[in-house]
Amino acid sequence: MNLSPEQKIAGVLAPLFALRTETDLGVGDLEGLRQFIDWAAGIGFKIVQLLPINEMGGDHSPYNAISAVALEPTTLHLAPGSPEDLSQGDFDDVIARNDLEKLRKGAVRHDLVRRLKIDLLERSFVNFSRRTGEDAAHTADFNAFCESEQAWLSDYAFFRALMEENGNTERWDQWREEHRTVDLAREWLAAQTAEVQQRFSERESFFKYVQWVAFDQWSAVRTYASDRGVGLMGDVPFGVNYYSADVYSRRDEFALDWSGGAPPEPYFKDDEFTQKWGQNWGIPLYRWDVMRTRDLSWWRQRIRGVRKIFHVFRIDHVLGFYRIYAFPWRPQRNPEFLPLSWDEMRGRTAGMIPQFYPRDDSTWENCEANRREGEDYLRMVLEEAGDTRVVGEDLGTVPHYVRPSLRSLGVATFKIPQWENYDDGRSIPGHEYHRFSVATYATHDHKPLRALCQEAAAMANPSEQRDVVKIAEFSGAPPPEASGEFESTFYPRVMEALFRSESWIAIVMITDLLARKDRFQLQLEPANAKDRGGFGNEPNDSETHGDHPRIAQEDRENLATNEHGFSRITESSFPKSVFNPCSSVAK
Repeated sequence: MNLSPEQKIAGVLAPLFALRTETDLGVGDLEGLRQFIDWAAGIGFKIVQLLPINEMGGDHSPYNAISAVALEPTTLHLAPGSPEDLSQGDFDDVIARNDLEKLRKGAVRHDLVRRLKIDLLERSFVNFSRRTGEDAAHTADFNAFCESEQAWLSDYAFFRALMEENGNTERWDQWREEHRTVDLAREWLAAQTAEVQQRFSERESFFKYVQWVAFDQWSAVRTYASDRGVGLMGDVPFGVNYYSADVYSRRDEFALDWSGGAPPEPYFKDDEFTQKWGQNWGIPLYRWDVMRTRDLSWWRQRIRGVRKIFHVFRIDHVLGFYRIYAFPWRPQRNPEFLPLSWDEMRGRTAGMIPQFYPRDDSTWENCEANRREGEDYLRMVLEEAGDTRVVGEDLGTVPHYVRPSLRSLGVATFKIPQWENYDDGRSIPGHEYHRFSVATYATHDHKPLRALCQEAAAMANPSEQRDVVKIAEFSGAPPPEASGEFESTFYPRVMEALFRSESWIAIVMITDLLARKDRFQLQLEPANAKDRGGFGNEPNDSETHGDHPRIAQEDRENLATNEHGFSRITESSFPKSVFNPCSSVAK
């Protein structure tokens, strides 16, 4: 499909878990996404942006996946015949063992939903295996998938089977001693009885089967979106989870003694650690020297997986390709370091200090080396991406050479209107935005506009007050002083200003499109996990942890009776005038 920057297009960001339907199994899935694509196409949107869709670990964070390629099983649409080997009887039997009515209400109960969906996939796999013995042709596609994806799939399946041997935790450094490295685990397996080896092999086959089903369903949705004239936009975190199949299987390609993150940011007034030390995300650093000897094969297979599903993808923290801020301690130790002085910190790290890796930007030579190496890595990404468009999330402390470098490569950059200013502090108007950019008021990291305005009005946070003033300046609307002003004057003009900007893509979060104050808060990196619960009942309640229940609870009844599930939101949730600029940009 044509997503050329010559034509301005509008998009909407929505977390997949929130795209609920009347028939879901407790979480938004690919059926909900199909309905959302229909709704988006009807409005005139040409992009649907999603959060990362790789398989999540025990913290249920899409930014902390246990594989850089494997897809999250709970995103799958499971029903009789979907996948092909899931029978009506098996489906009914599994559903009868679960309180589906409870799962469909309130917050996402990740652990319960995962168990339910894995049980259904287990039943389907048993039927698939039974048919395999009767008809070898039935497994031709599966065998072809396993062969083509062997570079990552075998290591992943081995890791997942070992997880089951260790209480389903991905924390490989807490596994049984004989499982903590690949070599030790394979020696352990070779010493087991034939029966144990057979069972382990069957578990590996099951996890490969799940990924076969997942890539098949996601590829079908990609085609569906293309047919509706809508592009799917994915999200690729720069880093990878310390507790992932990738790190476990390819340990020599990662520097495990260092944790990637971001330098101190005064903007985060409510986060003392970030203001003092920075953001410690806990991601291991890449050993680029080792990766280069292998032609960056790990990164190449990662991007190949992304392009099979998305028409566009965003690289979260694209700055990391140039240099990344690193901590000589794991994030679990952040509370220990928070009160320390610089000298006291050095005393506990053998003299190592937080710093940029592979080098800082303190000299012209360093800047040139960082720029040159970053461009080399991004050229590899673009090579593997092919005709899939690439966007770089370039927010934070951005070196002067990064944005010109990204534009020279053909990587679109971000424009956050409240942060785009001339040197004298005046807001840069949207008609001056570089065409090869993506404009948005908020990403998943930010509060929705209504919540931002309400908190700014309460004068609780000076930075939020400043953001509202800058958004008002950008849009030409007066800052709202009351709730009624938000809906009658501020909101329509703010939306119109965004969609009329010169950016290639203008994206709005679904919560902002609905003018809601609900935040789809996620548990991000474990760095500052103390208060990063979510929309469950309690931050550390694993059954309810992590997600807002729906796009908007009061819209639910409207969605249920509509053929496409989402269309009627347009009439009930925001002014029609807002969609005039949106549609004119999108079509």
